This record gives sequence, structure tokens and C-alpha cells, in this order.
Amino acid sequence: MAPTVALIKRLLGAACEACYDPENRGAMMRFGLLTPVVFRPPGQANPWEEHGDVADVVAVAQAADALGYHHLTCSEHVVVPAAAAARRGSTYWDPLATLAFLAAETEQIRLATHVLVLGYHHPLAIAKRYGTLDRLSNGRLILGLGVGTLQEEFELLGAAFADRGARADDALAALRASWGRPVPEYHGAYYDYAGLAVDPHSRRPDVPIWVGGSTARSLRRAIDFGDGWVPFGLAPQALHEMLGRVRLPSAFDVVFECPGLDPRGRPDETRAAVKARFAAGATIVNVAFRHDSAQDCVEQLHSFKELFPEARWSRTDLAP
Repeated sequence: MAPTVALIKRLLGAACEACYDPENRGAMMRFGLLTPVVFRPPGQANPWEEHGDVADVVAVAQAADALGYHHLTCSEHVVVPAAAAARRGSTYWDPLATLAFLAAETEQIRLATHVLVLGYHHPLAIAKRYGTLDRLSNGRLILGLGVGTLQEEFELLGAAFADRGARADDALAALRASWGRPVPEYHGAYYDYAGLAVDPHSRRPDVPIWVGGSTARSLRRAIDFGDGWVPFGLAPQALHEMLGRVRLPSAFDVVFECPGLDPRGRPDETRAAVKARFAAGATIVNVAFRHDSAQDCVEQLHSFKELFPEARWSRTDLAP
């Protein structure tokens, strides 16, 4: 039997009541797409994606855009150790190139890095490169950022690994101080600069920052420096428990993934799995579907939207 609204409210507490208030659902439920082909994690990617090409990615992206999905995603790794590929996957299209291309092929869907590894970039390099992307996309960028865990990749790129958490905190503060500013200034423990012109830069004075991770420390980092948290590899109950230990800022997003969905073939299971994510505290759910071609993925996008008519599917509101 499906849980009642009253029961869900009692489980979640007052902080999340709006997620399950029938009067407010449409304003709360949003869905991003874990873009197929460009990232192929084991257990999530479909077999055909190994041979998918640019035309397939564009077809899916344009359909998601037309249907009103909140954002597309693209992840970052320069290399993945062969020993880790079976668990992490080895296919990672470059996010800057990929999202810039998709910006030209879409109109209003947001473009989310999911996530950039902070230790691989100077904050001003992110402000310049992704600020340019923000201008090219007319303000559709969401910066997903993380600390990173692959020591071999850090070493290959000449990036410091042991103190990467502290460096990431300083980088986030530097980005906040520098984004959208023609001559940014920042003085921190690891990054210190002034009197340097960054042009072009984003025309927005700020950009949504989502911090990725699966630990309590990553959640605290997201609260301190970001506008949202992107937890990886957590069960809904674990997410709910972690969120119950903190006080979230207003308008703070929790972006939780829900892969392996089959809205056309298993609509009841799909709706239940998604509702469990919102019940755990998510404000946005990143979805991935079972499909055997780009066209099949497009059809799944349509079927999924039909399951959630109460969700926020607007294509005109570009507020985060």
C-alpha cells in the first residue's frame, strides 16, 4: 500500500513537508537527466551507448530541452586507472567541450558539470572557461564541483592529493569571490591573487554551485560554500539520515540520482523509486532510463514526464 501524505510528513518532519504537500508538489519536483553516452558507469549505462555518437547525444538533449527537464549532466575525469574502471567506468566526455556543443543545440535546458574535480583547476581557470560557457549558453550553467578521490589521476596531473579537501574549500571560496568579476581579488591559504583581468567572464554575478560527495564532510562543504549537494552512491534512507543531522539553508538543493528506470514498461516501480528519493529529502532527481537506442531514450523521456504531471516542467524560468 502506498504511504499516505500524513505518514510521509511525519517521517520527514516539517522541513520537507512541502515535497509532499499536494498544493506544493508542482513547485518542488524537478528532474535532471544523467546524459547517456557521455558517461557510462557500470550497471547504469545501456549496451548501445558504447557505440553512441554525437547525433544520439544531441537527439536526447533536444528532447529533454523541449520537454522541460531541468538540466543535462556531464562528468569529468581525464583518466581512470584500469583497476578502477570496472567500478567507475572509463568513458568521460570532456564537460567543457560537450556542454558548449550542447549549448548550441538546445535552448533553455540548464547545463550541469557533474562534477568537476576542483584540484585539477585553478579557480580563475574555472571562472574564465566556464564563465565563457555561461555566456555562450545565456546563463544556463550549473557548476557541480567535487574534491576527487583518484590519487593516480591527481599525480598524473601534478595536483596535490593529501590536502585536497582543504584546497577544495579554498578554491570554492575563491570561486565565490571571483565569478563574474572582470578583475577578481582573493586572498586565501592556497590561492592568492589580485590585479588580474578575466575577460570574457560570466555576466552573472553568481552561479549555482552544487558540491558532490557522499560524506558528511561533503554535505557540510555544500552548505558552507554551495547552493546544493549532489550525493553519490547513497541509499534513500542513508540520505534521509544525513540530512536529518543538519539544518539546510533556504533554497538549497539536494540533487539525488535515480538510475535504471523504465517508465514505459514499469511505471508503478518508476514512480515509487522517484517518490522515495523525494521522501528522503531530494529537491531534484537526476534520472537515467533503460533503453536500446537514442530514439528509445527519447520515448522514455516522454513516458517519464507523463508519470509526473505535478512536477515543475517549465521551460521559461531559468532561475536555479
